[in-house]
Amino acid sequence: MIASSLFAAALLCLAQQGEPHIGYLYPAGAERGASVDVWVGGQFLRQVETARFTGEGVRAAIVGHYRPLNNQQRNALRQKIRQLRQRKPDETTALEQTEAEKEGIEIPPLPGVTDLELLDREELAELQRRYFDPRKQPNPQIGETVVLRLMVDEDAPPGPRELRLITPRGSSNPMRFEVGTLTEYQEEEPNDREADRGTMSWLPVVINGQVMPGDVDRFRFHALEGTRLVVVAQARELIPYLADAVPGWFQATLALYDAQGRELSFVDDFRFHPDPVLAFEIPRNGEYVVEIRDSIYRGREDFVYRLTLGEIPYLTSLYPLGAQAGARAALRVGGWNLPTDWVVLDRLREEPGQQPVAVAAGEGLTNPLPFALSELPEAEEREPNSRVDDAQPLELPVIVNGRIGEPGDLDLFRFEGKSGDRLVVEVVARRLGSPLDSLIRLTDASGNQLAVNDDHEDPASGLITHHADSTFRYKLRKRGSYYLWLGDTQGQGGEAFGYRLRIGPPQPDFELRVVPSAINVEAGGSAVCTVHAVRKDGFDGEVEVALVDPPEGFTLSGGIIQAGQDSARMTLRAPAEETLQPVPLELVGRARIRGRRVERRAVPAEDMMQAFLWRHLVPVEELLASVVKAGGMRTPLELAKEEPWRIPLGGKVKVKLRGRVKALPEDIRLVLQSPPEGITVEKLELVKGGLAFTLRADRKATPKGLAGNLIVEVWADRYTEKDGERVRSRTRKLGILPAVPFRVVKI
Repeated sequence: MIASSLFAAALLCLAQQGEPHIGYLYPAGAERGASVDVWVGGQFLRQVETARFTGEGVRAAIVGHYRPLNNQQRNALRQKIRQLRQRKPDETTALEQTEAEKEGIEIPPLPGVTDLELLDREELAELQRRYFDPRKQPNPQIGETVVLRLMVDEDAPPGPRELRLITPRGSSNPMRFEVGTLTEYQEEEPNDREADRGTMSWLPVVINGQVMPGDVDRFRFHALEGTRLVVVAQARELIPYLADAVPGWFQATLALYDAQGRELSFVDDFRFHPDPVLAFEIPRNGEYVVEIRDSIYRGREDFVYRLTLGEIPYLTSLYPLGAQAGARAALRVGGWNLPTDWVVLDRLREEPGQQPVAVAAGEGLTNPLPFALSELPEAEEREPNSRVDDAQPLELPVIVNGRIGEPGDLDLFRFEGKSGDRLVVEVVARRLGSPLDSLIRLTDASGNQLAVNDDHEDPASGLITHHADSTFRYKLRKRGSYYLWLGDTQGQGGEAFGYRLRIGPPQPDFELRVVPSAINVEAGGSAVCTVHAVRKDGFDGEVEVALVDPPEGFTLSGGIIQAGQDSARMTLRAPAEETLQPVPLELVGRARIRGRRVERRAVPAEDMMQAFLWRHLVPVEELLASVVKAGGMRTPLELAKEEPWRIPLGGKVKVKLRGRVKALPEDIRLVLQSPPEGITVEKLELVKGGLAFTLRADRKATPKGLAGNLIVEVWADRYTEKDGERVRSRTRKLGILPAVPFRVVKI
C-alpha cells in the first residue's frame, strides 16, 4: 500500500471527471450600479470559493450552494407545498406536521426561498412548477445551483463579461454575463397571459427571463404613435450551444400584439441569426404586448433570455465590410433609429484581423458589428459589372469590397494570368455579419467553367453553423484573361449583402485554438489540452507550440502539431504547490512559411457540442490553469527526451521517464487514450533514475510514417478470489503520464 501511494503521488494528472461546470446564469446580466442575485446552474459546484469575471466593475459574493433534492426530499417538499396551498389566506394557526416531517425528513435550503411558510399562493405555484412540472426532464448537468450576489459598479464599462466559478477542484468553464446601461427587470410568473401583469411604466428596458416547458412570457407596455419600436432577443447569444437539445440552442420567437390581441408582427430569427430582432412602427397610441417563447414550446432553466425593448438604435449592416489595417475608413451604416448614415474611422488597428464597429447614439453605443482588416491592396466594386463586356478589371493580389445590391445581381471581375499561376479566391461575408450566401465561379475567356464553390467550412468561426462563404484554390493552365463570377445562391440581394472578395496567390498561414479554456490539475501533476490548427491556403507544415513566459513550474509536453495534421493533444505540467487563484496562460504556435518565421497566438476556446452531434470551437477570453491540492507527496515525472520517440514498424521502443520512484506496486496497467491504429503500450517497469514502458507498432496495422503524441493513462486494479480464481473487483484511474511524441519509422 505504501508503494502504491508513493507511485500514485508521482502521477501527473487530475482526472477530468468531477470538474466544475456551468450550464447557465440567470439573470444573464444587470445594469450598471445594480446589485442582483444571480443563479448559476451547473454540476460539481460544491464548496465554491469565489467567482471570477473578465473585465472591470463587477464583484460577487457567494450566497449559497444548493444540491438537487433526493426522492425523499422531493416528496417532503411536495407534501409541504400541497399543505401550504390548501391553507386559507388569513389562517395563522400552526400547521400540523406532514407525513415526511413526522418521519424526520427535512427539506434542505432552496435557492431563493428563505421561509416556505411565508410564500404566497403565486410563489408556491411557481415553486410547484419549478420542481414538479411533469414536462420537465431532469438534467444533472444543471442540477446544482449556486446563488451569487453581484455588485455592478456605476462606472463599469458596458458590454459582455465571462463568469467562472472557482472551487477546490479548479475553475469552471466561462459563461456570458452582460453589463447594460438600461433599466432592467426580471420576469415575474405567471405571465403567460397578457393580463397576468401590469403595464411597464417606461421604455426602453431590458427584461431578463427563463422559458420553462410550454412556457410563454408576455409583457405589456404603452407606446405612442410613430414610435419605431425595436425588440432584440438574446438567447443563443448567451448560451451558443446546447448539447442535448435540437437544433442545439434555445430557438426564441418574438410576437407583437395590440390591445385587442391581434398579432401585428412575428419573427423567429434575424437573417441567419437564430436570435430574433423585431422592428415595427407603432400605428397608434395605446397598449401593446410583446411575447417570447421557444419555437416548439420546449424549455428548462438554461433557456435564458434578455429582451431589450424600446425605441433603441440598432445596427444591422456596414459597408464596406473591411479596409487595410492602419488606414482611414468611411463606412455607410444601416439599421434602425440610427443618428447617422455614415461613420468615419480615423485610425484602424495596425494588425490584420477584425475590430468591432459601433455607432455613437446618445450617451452610448449601438450593438457592434465585425469589421475586417487586411494587409493586401483594396478595391471597390464598380457597377455595372454583371456582363462579360462590363467585367471589372483587377490587378492581383487584391481584396474587392462589394455588394450584391439587388436580388439576382451578379458581380463579374476580369484579371490576367499565366500558366502555372496558383490562385486563391475567397469570399468573406457571412463571417462579417452579411446575409450573403455566396457562390463563386471561375471561367476562362471562352466561358469554360474551371472552378466553382458554394460553401466552405471555417473551423475558426465556431459560432457559425451555416458556413455560407465560398473559397477555392486553382492552378492556371495557360496565359490569358480569366473571369470570376460572384452571386447569391438564393438569388437574394440588397443593401446589407456586402462581401470582401480576395483574389491572388496563396497566402499560407494558420490559426490556433486551445481547449479546454480551464485546465485543472493537481499540484505537481499534468492535464491534457488539445491545440487545433486551422490551416489556410494550403499550409501543411509543422507547428511548434510553446508557453509564453510561463509562471514558474508550468511546462508543456508534446508541443508539436505534425505536418499535415490539424490537432495535437499535449500535457501541461503544474508546479508542486497549489495556487489560490487560477493562473492565466498563453500559448503560441510558430512555423516556417516560405522561409519566414510566423508566430500565431493560440486562442482559448470551448469544445461545445450541438444537438448530440456537431462540435464547435467557440472562442473565449482567457486560458486559465488552476493548480489544486494533491493528496500526499508529489514526485514529478518527465520524459527523458522531448523529441519524438522512434518506433520501428513491426518493432518496439522503450520510453523512459525521469523521477524519484522507489517502488512499483503490482496490478498497475497502462492504457493508451484514443490510440492510433496499430500502436500498443506494454507494462510499466522501474528502471534506474525513474520508470520505463514499451511502445510497439504492428507491422500490418500501423500506417507508415505515423506521427503525433500519445497520451498514456495509468490504472490501478484490485483483485479478489472467486471460485478459486483471481478476479478484478475494482479499477481506478490514477492519472496520466506526460504526452509522448512519437514517429513510426521503417527499419
